[in-house]
Amino acid sequence: MRQLKVDVESWPIAGAFTISRGSRTEARVVVATIEDGAFRGRGECVPYPRYGETVEGVAAAIESFADAIANGANRADLPEILLAGAARNALDCALWDLEAKVSAKRAYELAGGPAPLPVTTAYTLSLGSPESMEAAARAASHRPLLKVKLGGGGDAERIAAVKGGAPKSTLIVDANEAWSEANFAENLAACRAADVALIEQPLPARRDGMLASISVEDRGEILFCADESVHTVDELDAIASRYQAINIKLDKAGGLTAALQLKSEALARGLKIMIGCMVGTSLAMAPALLLAAGADFVDLDGPLLLARDREPGLKFDGSVIQPFGAELWG
Repeated sequence: MRQLKVDVESWPIAGAFTISRGSRTEARVVVATIEDGAFRGRGECVPYPRYGETVEGVAAAIESFADAIANGANRADLPEILLAGAARNALDCALWDLEAKVSAKRAYELAGGPAPLPVTTAYTLSLGSPESMEAAARAASHRPLLKVKLGGGGDAERIAAVKGGAPKSTLIVDANEAWSEANFAENLAACRAADVALIEQPLPARRDGMLASISVEDRGEILFCADESVHTVDELDAIASRYQAINIKLDKAGGLTAALQLKSEALARGLKIMIGCMVGTSLAMAPALLLAAGADFVDLDGPLLLARDREPGLKFDGSVIQPFGAELWG
């Protein structure tokens, strides 16, 4: 009989990770482990307060499905018994991993996709003063793709400072819903001046209707990317006139199963794809790498932001994530 185990872990962040909503120095993750005889499958999730999640609440939600897992619940059953979010992600990824171990196949084979190839990830610069962000950008200027956390007021200066610190890097920016209609034009102009490729969730979810009125002439080559505005396929139609790209995160979608569907549906609508993450260990990044093939942007730098990662973990050559083995996941 299958047994479910739930663990809460804390992983120190290298320095601090700061966005518009606050700063933290550790990543608290929840790991679901499903054992079936000699086989073991694991899945990691990162509860997010923005979506009403707590570490304790997510751990309890996972534990409440111990009987269902013991009685044979599978990935197809999860949407019927658990809402999309971190808890379902951990269970879904653990079931993928277990199925791969039992079948002696890799998870990408089970998903019908290609084997993961080396892929370049964005590297995140935390929100700070223009001076501190310029220094951070200079230190990371060897990385080809930088993701810049912004905070609303003063962002034009931050964008210019980062561009000055890393003039050869491609920049994408993430306001985490911190912009407003009042500062939007100024910040967009600063992004255009810095050749920013993508702006992620500039306005609050459900208050982002202004984006539909921004012309291609005003936007230029910049893509508007939905993060907080899109969790599952159910929201794709609602955001179609506002965004040109979406950020797919396993913790939002409710696991790899739902994320694969979301990617397929988004591509069918002509949307560009970013594969993103919360700050977690390599165990959380590995399933998301199955989505990286054909993605326009990959942002799976969670382990690079930690003071230490789990072992075995992903191998990073600079910003390039190398294919991983089954001993990590899948």
